[in-house]
Formats: sequence, structure tokens, C-alpha cells
Amino acid sequence: MSEILNVLVEVPKGSRNKYEWDAELGAIKLDRFLFSSMVYPVDYGMVPNTLGADGDPLDAMVCVSEPTFPGCIIPSIPLGLFRMTDDGELDDKILCVPADDPNWNYIESLDQLSNQLKEEISHFFAVYKQPEGKIVEVDGWYPLESALEVLELSRERFTSGANA
Repeated sequence: MSEILNVLVEVPKGSRNKYEWDAELGAIKLDRFLFSSMVYPVDYGMVPNTLGADGDPLDAMVCVSEPTFPGCIIPSIPLGLFRMTDDGELDDKILCVPADDPNWNYIESLDQLSNQLKEEISHFFAVYKQPEGKIVEVDGWYPLESALEVLELSRERFTSGANA
């Protein structure tokens, strides 16, 4: 089993509100209401003390049976990586399951997730910004090893940025 990540939920599953952690405020703020009539298919947030290639904390998604709430910390088991480009910037997302939920925590790899759920997530991110006129390109799913490499790089980026 890989390490447990503490994922900070910004957007609960089923929401059209896009919340984001604001480091200056030290709080979660409402960023926007999704222009599309879609809802987040999983709890969505970030891994604290990381910095993704896009300059924001590394994004994370957690498969949940019921939505949680903005600001909730979910101890999570990473399964793999979802890679996309958002307006020309690499925008990686770690996909996880809750470590303490027996409905999900037996899952150890992306292969054990339903293709339907992976397609739903891919479709959401491929089209959710279209009404805003933004271009998103989905690259697809990568195994746990890729997720752990991106996680390590984002921790290094955060540490070196914090020491700069």
C-alpha cells in the first residue's frame, strides 16, 4: 500500500460551485459557479504542501459514496494519475480513495475502478470549461507510479519555493 495522503476537499461531489483554497486568506473561497450544467463527479481538492506544474497546489480527486464539504480532510490512498492540459498548462490530478471507507479502501489500482467512473471523470474535465471558452485537453490515466512521481516533484517544488 502506498502512503496515505491528506486531501483537502475544496469542491464536494455533486457541486457546481468551484471553491479554491486561498493561501493569503488562509481559507477556502468561492472561485466561480460552473458555467456548464455539470457537477463534480468526485470530491475534488488538493494535497497540502505541494506545488503542481501549474503553480497551484497539486490537485487531488477522492472517490466518495457521499459528498463531504469544503475544508474536510480525507485521509486517502492514491491510485493513479489523471493528466490534462488546461489553457496550455499541465494540470495533473491524483485520483484517490478514502483510506477509512470500506466501500472504497480495498481498491489498490486504477484497474479496479469501473470504466464508467473513469469515463465520467474524463468527460467532466474534457468539457466542463467549454462554456467559458477555455481549452482543456485530456491526456488520460496513468498508473500509481506516475502519480507518486508527480507527487514527489510537487513536494520538491513546494519545498524549494518555500525556501526561495
